[in-house]
Amino acid sequence: MSEVRFYHLLRQSVERALPALLGKALETGKRIVVKTSDARRAEFLNDALWTQDAQSFLPHGSAKDGHAADQPVWITDQDDVPNGAQIMICVDGADVAAPADFDLCCHVFDGNSDQAVQEARAKWKALSDQGIDMTYWQQTDQGWQKKA
Repeated sequence: MSEVRFYHLLRQSVERALPALLGKALETGKRIVVKTSDARRAEFLNDALWTQDAQSFLPHGSAKDGHAADQPVWITDQDDVPNGAQIMICVDGADVAAPADFDLCCHVFDGNSDQAVQEARAKWKALSDQGIDMTYWQQTDQGWQKKA
Protein backbone atom coordinates (compact mmCIF):
# COMPACT_ATOMS: atom_id res chain seq x y z
CA MET A 1 0.00 0.00 0.00
CA SER A 2 1.34 3.41 -0.91
CA GLU A 3 1.88 6.30 1.44
CA VAL A 4 -0.32 9.35 0.83
CA ARG A 5 0.57 12.86 1.99
CA PHE A 6 -1.29 16.14 1.74
CA TYR A 7 0.72 19.37 1.62
CA HIS A 8 -1.26 22.50 2.54
CA LEU A 9 0.45 25.55 1.06
CA LEU A 10 -0.01 28.77 3.01
CA ARG A 11 3.20 30.74 2.36
CA GLN A 12 4.08 29.96 -1.27
CA SER A 13 2.51 29.20 -4.59
CA VAL A 14 2.78 25.71 -6.05
CA GLU A 15 5.53 26.80 -8.46
CA ARG A 16 7.59 28.28 -5.61
CA ALA A 17 7.12 25.30 -3.25
CA LEU A 18 7.56 22.57 -5.86
CA PRO A 19 11.38 22.78 -6.24
CA ALA A 20 11.98 22.05 -2.54
CA LEU A 21 9.46 19.19 -2.54
CA LEU A 22 11.03 17.72 -5.67
CA GLY A 23 14.52 18.11 -4.24
CA LYS A 24 13.55 16.11 -1.15
CA ALA A 25 11.83 13.47 -3.26
CA LEU A 26 14.84 13.14 -5.57
CA GLU A 27 17.05 12.48 -2.53
CA THR A 28 15.27 9.12 -2.22
CA GLY A 29 16.70 8.05 -5.57
CA LYS A 30 13.21 7.44 -6.92
CA ARG A 31 11.66 8.85 -10.08
CA ILE A 32 8.82 11.33 -9.82
CA VAL A 33 5.82 12.31 -11.90
CA VAL A 34 4.14 15.67 -11.29
CA LYS A 35 0.54 15.65 -12.47
CA THR A 36 -1.19 18.95 -13.20
CA SER A 37 -4.71 19.92 -14.20
CA ASP A 38 -3.96 20.66 -17.86
CA ALA A 39 -1.22 20.69 -20.50
CA ARG A 40 -0.65 24.46 -20.34
CA ARG A 41 -0.08 24.28 -16.60
CA ALA A 42 2.33 21.37 -17.08
CA GLU A 43 4.42 23.47 -19.47
CA PHE A 44 4.23 26.47 -17.14
CA LEU A 45 5.63 24.39 -14.26
CA ASN A 46 8.23 22.85 -16.56
CA ASP A 47 9.43 26.33 -17.57
CA ALA A 48 9.26 27.59 -13.97
CA LEU A 49 11.58 24.80 -12.80
CA TRP A 50 14.17 25.83 -15.39
CA THR A 51 14.20 29.42 -14.14
CA GLN A 52 13.40 29.01 -10.43
CA ASP A 53 16.87 28.97 -8.87
CA ALA A 54 20.13 29.46 -10.73
CA GLN A 55 22.02 27.79 -7.85
CA SER A 56 20.21 24.46 -8.11
CA PHE A 57 19.22 22.17 -10.93
CA LEU A 58 16.32 19.74 -10.88
CA PRO A 59 16.51 17.34 -13.82
CA HIS A 60 13.03 17.26 -15.35
CA GLY A 61 11.06 17.28 -18.54
CA SER A 62 7.63 17.28 -20.11
CA ALA A 63 5.96 16.35 -23.38
CA LYS A 64 7.59 19.41 -24.94
CA ASP A 65 11.04 18.06 -24.06
CA GLY A 66 10.44 14.39 -24.82
CA HIS A 67 12.75 11.55 -23.73
CA ALA A 68 10.37 10.68 -20.90
CA ALA A 69 12.16 7.45 -19.99
CA ASP A 70 15.33 9.46 -19.26
CA GLN A 71 13.67 12.08 -17.03
CA PRO A 72 13.93 11.67 -13.23
CA VAL A 73 11.01 14.12 -12.95
CA TRP A 74 8.23 14.08 -15.54
CA ILE A 75 5.58 16.83 -15.59
CA THR A 76 2.28 15.98 -17.25
CA ASP A 77 -1.48 16.31 -17.21
CA GLN A 78 -1.93 12.68 -18.27
CA ASP A 79 -2.34 9.46 -16.28
CA ASP A 80 0.53 7.65 -17.99
CA VAL A 81 3.89 7.43 -16.24
CA PRO A 82 6.46 7.12 -19.03
CA ASN A 83 9.46 7.62 -16.73
CA GLY A 84 8.54 4.71 -14.43
CA ALA A 85 7.98 7.02 -11.44
CA GLN A 86 7.52 5.59 -7.96
CA ILE A 87 6.40 8.95 -6.54
CA MET A 88 3.46 11.00 -7.81
CA ILE A 89 2.93 14.63 -6.86
CA CYS A 90 -0.51 15.99 -7.77
CA VAL A 91 -0.96 19.76 -8.01
CA ASP A 92 -3.76 22.11 -9.06
CA GLY A 93 -6.49 19.63 -8.16
CA ALA A 94 -5.10 16.81 -10.31
CA ASP A 95 -5.71 13.33 -8.98
CA VAL A 96 -3.97 9.98 -9.13
CA ALA A 97 -6.01 7.21 -10.73
CA ALA A 98 -4.29 4.35 -8.87
CA PRO A 99 -2.43 5.37 -5.68
CA ALA A 100 -1.34 1.76 -5.11
CA ASP A 101 0.84 2.03 -8.25
CA PHE A 102 3.20 4.39 -6.39
CA ASP A 103 5.33 4.19 -3.26
CA LEU A 104 4.25 7.74 -2.37
CA CYS A 105 1.44 10.00 -3.56
CA CYS A 106 1.41 13.67 -2.59
CA HIS A 107 -1.45 16.11 -3.01
CA VAL A 108 -0.16 19.69 -2.92
CA PHE A 109 -2.87 22.32 -2.61
CA ASP A 110 -3.20 26.09 -2.24
CA GLY A 111 -4.53 26.87 1.21
CA ASN A 112 -5.48 30.37 0.07
CA SER A 113 -8.08 28.97 -2.32
CA ASP A 114 -11.36 27.88 -0.75
CA GLN A 115 -12.03 25.63 -3.73
CA ALA A 116 -8.63 23.91 -3.44
CA VAL A 117 -9.14 23.36 0.30
CA GLN A 118 -12.60 21.87 -0.27
CA GLU A 119 -11.25 19.58 -3.01
CA ALA A 120 -8.42 18.44 -0.74
CA ARG A 121 -10.88 17.70 2.07
CA ALA A 122 -13.02 15.64 -0.31
CA LYS A 123 -9.96 13.68 -1.47
CA TRP A 124 -8.87 13.11 2.13
CA LYS A 125 -12.32 11.77 3.03
CA ALA A 126 -12.52 9.52 -0.03
CA LEU A 127 -9.09 8.03 0.65
CA SER A 128 -9.84 7.69 4.36
CA ASP A 129 -13.05 5.83 3.52
CA GLN A 130 -10.89 3.38 1.53
CA GLY A 131 -8.77 2.76 4.62
CA ILE A 132 -5.67 4.43 3.20
CA ASP A 133 -3.22 5.83 5.76
CA MET A 134 -2.42 9.47 5.18
CA THR A 135 -0.45 12.31 6.68
CA TYR A 136 -1.25 16.00 6.50
CA TRP A 137 1.49 18.64 6.40
CA GLN A 138 0.89 22.37 6.73
CA GLN A 139 3.31 25.05 5.60
CA THR A 140 4.29 27.46 8.39
CA ASP A 141 6.86 30.20 8.92
CA GLN A 142 9.21 27.51 10.29
CA GLY A 143 8.69 25.09 7.38
CA TRP A 144 6.45 22.05 7.16
CA GLN A 145 4.62 20.84 10.26
CA LYS A 146 2.91 17.48 10.45
CA LYS A 147 -0.65 18.11 11.62
CA ALA A 148 -2.24 14.68 11.14
